Amino acid sequence: MALQRRSAPKAHEAGAGAGERRRRGRSQAGNKGGWTPRQLRKKWLSVAVVLGTCVGLAGFLLQGQQGGEEGITEVLAGRSEVLSGKFFIVPCSEDYDSHRRFEGCSPRTCGRAVTDAVITREEAQRIRSIAEKGLALGGSDGGASILDLHSGALSVGKHFVNLYRYFGDQIQNVFSEEDFQLYRDVRRRVQLAIAQAFGISASALHLTKPTFFSRINSTGARTVHDEYWHAHVDKVTYGSFDYTSLLYLSDYLTDFGGGRFVFMEDGANRTVEPRAGRVSFFTSGSENLHRVEKVHWGTRYAITIAFTCNPDHGISDPALA
Repeated sequence: MALQRRSAPKAHEAGAGAGERRRRGRSQAGNKGGWTPRQLRKKWLSVAVVLGTCVGLAGFLLQGQQGGEEGITEVLAGRSEVLSGKFFIVPCSEDYDSHRRFEGCSPRTCGRAVTDAVITREEAQRIRSIAEKGLALGGSDGGASILDLHSGALSVGKHFVNLYRYFGDQIQNVFSEEDFQLYRDVRRRVQLAIAQAFGISASALHLTKPTFFSRINSTGARTVHDEYWHAHVDKVTYGSFDYTSLLYLSDYLTDFGGGRFVFMEDGANRTVEPRAGRVSFFTSGSENLHRVEKVHWGTRYAITIAFTCNPDHGISDPALA
């Protein structure tokens, strides 16, 4: 469209035009874009929508971060799943190089696995009753209590006692031979599952210490032993560990909140949600840096069962007599 030329205003029109321009100038001082009131309303409406969306997104992300705790991005095993077996290969760390290697046992393939097909939920409940009976004899003042049937270590207040020495013959009124037989049977099945998953001989694996029950609740820590939530590497903490396993004896979000097991990786932490009877196991080096979330409510029961390839570090099954 052709531009239209306008003639210069007459004198009286120029004066009136100048006044109008001054009014427009004052109006536009607060409206640098030269928008009309209707345009301004539409503009601020758009801004409000964007801000509302951003606030909502921020709230969603914050809620997700709080719920997932420190950037957990993937659930390896959910509490509602019943897994016949999941296996994940990860590159081995160099931790094993500083320890004596045992051919056909020391990790060459590293990884982590989760299964609900090794121990039944009914067996898990029976195993949990062993932990409950033992820990009823003592218990930590803080949130984490330990019962080790092999060494006899039991949390009592801020310390540990040897329950076999401390209670003597009375211990036979607490546990039964059937309890110990079930414990041994469960340990053997976990050992077989590890051997099959990693393609090694079960006879090459030796139970090692510490192997123990844990009971965790939301009580505040009293000693460093209660601070179970710190990230760690089992092979670094316990040089004898080559394969670590956990048997869960209670259910996430039914018996307790928080308390998930977290494999820590750069930008992609992965979690296992405990379920009674679920077994999680993994090679013990830095390739499986891990932690346990703080328990926020309820009580979490589990057994840590560790295996070594070095027979010099092996321990025997516990015996009641």
